[in-house]
Amino acid sequence: MHHMNRIDNGRIEALIASVRELTPGQFSWLERTVQIFHCSHNFRIFNSDLLDEETLENFGDALRIHHGFSAEPFSKDKFEYLLERAISMSDKKAQLAPKGNQGHDITIDGVAVSLKTQANKGIQEEKIWISKFMELGKGSWGEDPEDLKHLLALFIRHMKNYDRIFMLRALRKAPDWLYELVEIPKSLLLKAQNGELVLKSESRQYPKPGYCYVMDGDTELFELYFDGGSERKLQVKKLLKSYCIVHAQWEFTIPGT
Repeated sequence: MHHMNRIDNGRIEALIASVRELTPGQFSWLERTVQIFHCSHNFRIFNSDLLDEETLENFGDALRIHHGFSAEPFSKDKFEYLLERAISMSDKKAQLAPKGNQGHDITIDGVAVSLKTQANKGIQEEKIWISKFMELGKGSWGEDPEDLKHLLALFIRHMKNYDRIFMLRALRKAPDWLYELVEIPKSLLLKAQNGELVLKSESRQYPKPGYCYVMDGDTELFELYFDGGSERKLQVKKLLKSYCIVHAQWEFTIPGT
């Protein structure tokens, strides 16, 4: 799997020379990192127009370094940062959006992309949950069922801000990690336009939470949950992975110290 794009001898000599200058503690951290690269791993790429073998490896190795020093799954900010770095190491151009941008998170070769992560306990491999797709913010939302139409329109409008949606999912955790990169087609989410809106009038919450159930015949594709809690956010629940595209998987073991 390792492409021996020869590393310039001068760089190797310079690194060896600098290693001799390290304190014992610094040497231990470096040693730990190098050991991680020798642990068993299996990186797989599927029909991906986003990643090539090199990007797959660069991203996977950075995941491994992270988990050499943390048992916490990747957060969104780390995912954004790492994807930009890994893609920029190959021929593609990637640029992160400014922090707090309401639309896309990263631009890859001129394409605006939204990034999500999922690492909850009890994660279901075949059903995707996006705990915070977007903030629903201000605007009319109380106990009138018509309010859900307005909220659904916000969701549809939000998706005009980007072309593609990628999600990094931690399916298994320490010490045997399994991550996957899944693309959620915008065309799938846009089916919510014909979904069935239901306001939970009996709820004690205010504003009243609501659902949008999205079907394909008898199959439920996903549901939108308009969460009336303090955050006023939109969740995407029970999204069938079989309707999405898996781009890559990274499986690796990080032994204890």
